[in-house]
Amino acid sequence: MKKYDLVVIGGGVLGTFHAYHALQNGLQVALLEKNKMPQGATTQNFGQVVPSGMNTKWQNYGRESLKIYKRIQQQFDITLRENGSVYLASNSEEVQLIEELHQINNRNQYPSVLLTKEECLKKYPGLRSEYIKAGLFFPEEVTVEARQMIHRLQSFMVKDLNLDYFTNRNIIACEQVGTSVKITSASGEVFEAEKVIICNGSEFKNLYPQLFNTSDLEVTKLQMLQTKPQSAYQLSGNILTGWSIRRYEAFAECDSFVDIKLKEDTESLQKKWGVHILFKQAPDGSVIIGDSHQYADVKNIEDLGYDLDMDIDDFMIKEAQKIIDLPTYDIQNRWFGMYSQCKTKDIFQKTIENNIHIVTGIGGKGMTGSAGFAKENITKIFNI
Repeated sequence: MKKYDLVVIGGGVLGTFHAYHALQNGLQVALLEKNKMPQGATTQNFGQVVPSGMNTKWQNYGRESLKIYKRIQQQFDITLRENGSVYLASNSEEVQLIEELHQINNRNQYPSVLLTKEECLKKYPGLRSEYIKAGLFFPEEVTVEARQMIHRLQSFMVKDLNLDYFTNRNIIACEQVGTSVKITSASGEVFEAEKVIICNGSEFKNLYPQLFNTSDLEVTKLQMLQTKPQSAYQLSGNILTGWSIRRYEAFAECDSFVDIKLKEDTESLQKKWGVHILFKQAPDGSVIIGDSHQYADVKNIEDLGYDLDMDIDDFMIKEAQKIIDLPTYDIQNRWFGMYSQCKTKDIFQKTIENNIHIVTGIGGKGMTGSAGFAKENITKIFNI
């Protein structure tokens, strides 16, 4: 049996980037994925890499992630498009917040550009004049195609970095035996490693269920939609709007944020369903729109259900139409994604018997923060 320096359990973006950085440090690595291919939040999100929306700590991880994504893209096409992000302010309060965030970014030496109403209308076709007041643009930020990026990244790692990648491996046991860790799959296959990192996303029933059931982890369900391809229409970059400004952690560091939040209507449908409107155009011309947020503790994950709530979808479409006039709002795809997050911490980390490291509950920060966070975490775990 081959013994690895590291076995990573979970082939989503957080697990894959832990494997990537371990390989970059010359370690022998195996990545185990329970399905034929990753199917969780990594493939069910917008594909927006937006450090601008994060607090200072995670923005630093996100900025490192941008460098990593761009470096990999130079070696292998992982669907990266460098076209920036914009926050569109719809009223004076949101204008105040983007102006304050712009000053914070200046102090942090993270490039951003304030846009006038006229500049926004010129840059983003279909943007409604009655909605937009001003914008804040982040030129360094990127998009990836969520349903393709992780598979291309893993192919690159297998081909060029000598990753051992095993799919359809549902891991049911992980235990330290002497100085090694033994990992057992549902079919009885055994792997051995010096260290194990478990990045289990929102899967909490196979490994350490009692640990997770008594934690402060919760699962978030998000609904998203995709229009039919837009004819002769281009909308570049990540488009974030007024409710995003009022939601994202980065703006919580603005001086005016608390007073502005206190004035909000907490009984609205937008609050009930946790909606903020985002747009991103896919390479085929379709536009992805979303998203909503509904929550359940990990022990009650089934309470979130398996259905798409059409009232939520209809609400998001109506609100999106108030912001941008797309050539068509005909919808070709609807889906939901699920990710885990902590109620009191920014990520869930637990070490068992020195060599088994659980890292999950990264929340909505996964696509943006995982690459940078995993780089630092590998250096800590292996004392590199």
